[in-house]
Amino acid sequence: MKYSMRRQFAIMFIMLITGTILLCFTLNSTLLGKYYINNKKNALVKAYYSINRASMEGDITSEEYDIELQKICEKYNIHVLVADGESETVKASMNDPQSAINHLFDNIFRGVDESKLLLSTDNYKMQFVTDYRTQTGYLEMWGVLDNGYFFLLRSALESIQESVKISNRFLAYVGLGAVVVSALLVIWLSNRITKPILELADISERMKHLDFEAKYTGKEKTEISVLGNNINELSETLETTISELKTANNELLKDLEKKDKIDEMRKEFLSNVSHELKTPIALIQGYAEGLKEGIDSDEESREFYCDVIMDEANKMNIMVKKLLTLNQLEFGNDIVNMERFDIVALIKNYIASSDILLKQKEISVRMEDYPSIYVWGDEFKVEEVFMNYFSNAINYAVGEKIIDVKIQRVEQKVRISVFNTGNPIPQESIEHLWEKFYKVDKARTREYGGSGIGLSIVKAVMESMNQEYGVINYENGVEFWFMLDVA
Repeated sequence: MKYSMRRQFAIMFIMLITGTILLCFTLNSTLLGKYYINNKKNALVKAYYSINRASMEGDITSEEYDIELQKICEKYNIHVLVADGESETVKASMNDPQSAINHLFDNIFRGVDESKLLLSTDNYKMQFVTDYRTQTGYLEMWGVLDNGYFFLLRSALESIQESVKISNRFLAYVGLGAVVVSALLVIWLSNRITKPILELADISERMKHLDFEAKYTGKEKTEISVLGNNINELSETLETTISELKTANNELLKDLEKKDKIDEMRKEFLSNVSHELKTPIALIQGYAEGLKEGIDSDEESREFYCDVIMDEANKMNIMVKKLLTLNQLEFGNDIVNMERFDIVALIKNYIASSDILLKQKEISVRMEDYPSIYVWGDEFKVEEVFMNYFSNAINYAVGEKIIDVKIQRVEQKVRISVFNTGNPIPQESIEHLWEKFYKVDKARTREYGGSGIGLSIVKAVMESMNQEYGVINYENGVEFWFMLDVA
């Protein structure tokens, strides 16, 4: 991602750390020397007061003060010279005391350029000097003690400059290491921070395409976790709302078409029912009259008459139930409940429930092991559509006796098809298949108890959900199919 937060976080923090270290390095280079020199000034002044106090108390030459003075000199890298008025050395920590005495009296009696002095009081003065032999710079302080002794304090500046260089070098190494370690830590932290944000971005992207299966699973008690939980609730609310909207939309479309069809459907329904019930009623009436008049008195004949009556009555019962279902669909009295469900699981469960019947008829079912595919529709009615297709396939499967069930994604749709080996449907019959009570092979339909209403129910169900359906002839069989929206 070109403008990812992770990259921006990393670059911003690395630049901040690098800038901070560079600022420290710059300040160190420009101000550390001055800070050291100021400390040296304070150290020289402190050493002066210590020597002056000891000279006034008369213990400047004692062994105890020698130890104290040595500590001061070693701590601040100071060289000390104390001389009396006769140019005799009272206390010295310099390699060449005589040369230092000469230099001291030159400063006192000949004087120095006042403009070059760093400090100047009645008792002491301080300035920078350079040894003409070694070209070494010193911070030098000289003057007169309260007891009349002369003193010279000197501290080499080379140690200060070297200390600054060492400090800068060390800071550079530490800074480089800090930048590397900080960069790694920033990358790790930015990954940790942006990972749940990227997860939320992915969830929102899937929600944009109406995929509500993705849920935020983070357990951290942070603001991002609160956002993730809110998105989860939003996903559930949107799924429920879309389901309700689809249901309401279907109802609206049905209502618009309902009004003009009611009268025509009522007339057609009565005509078809009277026609379809005519034959079974006549059979029941005829065999019942035969039983009453005792045409056949033997037990086997009576059993046959009763079986025919019961069989015809059962067929009438099934037909009436299907007619009631069809009537509710066509009149819009049955609400289509649009919901999200797994079409693969529905089909697998139905095929499993038909296993005994398939074995009895020696029919093989072929179906790939599809992953779960979620669709929108009325789950109960979709199952009824598949049941009609599958029942027809069982009843008309001949030859190899194979039923092939396929589920295919077609853009934002799912196509479900049921193919059975057997004889193709006559071309002139295809356009009438979806009409109520239409039968291609009336003898075969009556043999297995068909009423000619099943495909009419399929038509009514699919139109109630505003989906496509159809049939395709092949040389070795027939395929029925229908479509559903992908969830």
